[in-house]
Amino acid sequence: MVDAAVMGAGAWGTALAKVLADAGNNVTLWARRPELADTINRTHRNENYLEAPLPESIRATSDAAEALAGACTVLLAVPSQTLRTNLERWKGHLGPDSTLVSLAKGIELDTLMRMSQVIAQVTGADQGRIAAITGPNLASEIGDEQPAATVVACTDSGRAVALQRALSTKYFRPYTNSDLIGAEIGGACKNVIALACGMAAGVGLGENTAAAIITRGLAEIMRLGIALGAKPTTLAGLAGIGDLVATCTSPQSRNRSFGERLGKGGTMEAALDATGGHVAEGVTSCQSVLALASSYDVEMPLTEAVHRVCHKGLSVDEAVVLLLGRTTKPE
Repeated sequence: MVDAAVMGAGAWGTALAKVLADAGNNVTLWARRPELADTINRTHRNENYLEAPLPESIRATSDAAEALAGACTVLLAVPSQTLRTNLERWKGHLGPDSTLVSLAKGIELDTLMRMSQVIAQVTGADQGRIAAITGPNLASEIGDEQPAATVVACTDSGRAVALQRALSTKYFRPYTNSDLIGAEIGGACKNVIALACGMAAGVGLGENTAAAIITRGLAEIMRLGIALGAKPTTLAGLAGIGDLVATCTSPQSRNRSFGERLGKGGTMEAALDATGGHVAEGVTSCQSVLALASSYDVEMPLTEAVHRVCHKGLSVDEAVVLLLGRTTKPE
C-alpha cells in the first residue's frame, strides 16, 4: 500500500485514482476547482469526466499542499503544456524521495522536452525517481473496469515494480519497462496520428485508409523514437502500437473525434465548441513533435500534414491528396 496523490481530476487522473484506490492504496485527488473537489467528496462521482462511481476512500481537495502532504507517489495528471507551470507551484511540497509519475502525453512546445525531462528540470529529481504511465488506456473503459493493460516506464526497476504493484487490480494489468524515452515518444506521437485517422474518417474514407495511416504512423513514430534512443520493441508493444490502435480507432478518443469533425468540414472553432472548449492534445503536439523531428532530421509526413491542417489553413481534402501524391518508394 502506498500514499498516492493524483494531481489533476480530469478523466485520466480520475480513472487512475480509482485504480489506485481499488488496489488498496491511500489516494488523494487534487482538483483545480474547489467545487469539483467538494462534489467528489460528497457524491463520490466526477460525472463531467468519468461516469463510473468512485471508491469512497478517495479524498479530493483543491489544496495542492494538502494533497501532496506525505505522498510517496505523485501522479501528474495535468495537460502536457501546463505541467511546468503547475510543477513550479508544487515543487516545494514534494517529498525528497517521492516517485514522480507523468500521465501527460506530449512534447513541451518551447523546449521540445519530453515530460520526464520537464519534471527533472523543474524539480531537480534524479531520473530514477521519474516514471511514465502509458498504453491503450481509454479512461471511460477503465472506469467501467473493462480489462486493460498499461506500461509503467522507469529507469529504476525497483520503483517500476513498486508502481506496478500499486496499480494492479483485477481489471488493470501494468507491465514494467525501463525505456522511458520510447514510452513517452509513443504516447506523444499517437495523438497526432489519431487526428489523421479522424480526418480520413470524416471525409468518408474507410478501413483500408485507416490501416495505412496507423501503419505508416507507426513507422514515423519509430523513426523518431529510435533517433532519440528508444528501443524498437517498446514501440512495437503496448506503449507504441497498442496505444496507437486504441487512440486511432475509438470514438471515445478525443483526438480521433476532433479530427473527424475537421474532416467533415468543421472549422477548428467548431471542433473546439463540440468538445466543450477542450483542445485535443494532438493539435498542440503536432507542432512540437514536428519541430523535434526536424531537429533530428527525421521525416514525418503524416505529422506534417496534420500540422498544416491544424495551423496552416490546409484543407483536409488537400492533405489527403498531398499524402497520396507522395513519391512512390519501397516500404
